[in-house]
Amino acid sequence: MKSPDSKRRSDRAQTAILDAATAAVAELGYGKTTIEGIAARAGVGKQTIYRWWPSKGAVILDALLAEQAEVELPDTGDFTADLRKVLRATVDEFADANTSATLRALMIDMQHEPALSESVLERMLGPQLAATKRRLESAQQAGQLSADLDLDVAVEIIFGPIYHRWLLQTNPLDQAYADSLTNLAVRALS
Repeated sequence: MKSPDSKRRSDRAQTAILDAATAAVAELGYGKTTIEGIAARAGVGKQTIYRWWPSKGAVILDALLAEQAEVELPDTGDFTADLRKVLRATVDEFADANTSATLRALMIDMQHEPALSESVLERMLGPQLAATKRRLESAQQAGQLSADLDLDVAVEIIFGPIYHRWLLQTNPLDQAYADSLTNLAVRALS
């Protein structure tokens, strides 16, 4: 699923729709947010939204991406310190109640909407995974990580435990957990 055709879209309307979607999710939660509600808040007809986005999930994804900065992991030369910084920021983001609820609901919708799933993987997770791999390659070149490391598996070792704890809500996501996970990941990948 591609982002709506920017040539057919008014910048003002697009901004109003994405802002309205963000506000609706923050106020009502993902489940109670509707295309009709987003349209009313944005001052556009719901047909305008449906012309540009195929589903509520697609609108919310674009709203999330509009707030997301370009993804690049820190590379100070100290892989452990850089990874700790990234994992602390990640657990903070996942521990935020509004962000967490929205991401959970979006992941549920992904299970029923293959196009949304493809878009999330390509547009949201893809850049994050690519940035992580670039940082791992840099650490390999510096001799900080094993040269024969499977980078796809390494990314899963780093972030998989956070997703597990977040999705299943087995324990809190906090800085102490991020630090423990950093230490274990560095040992496993070295």
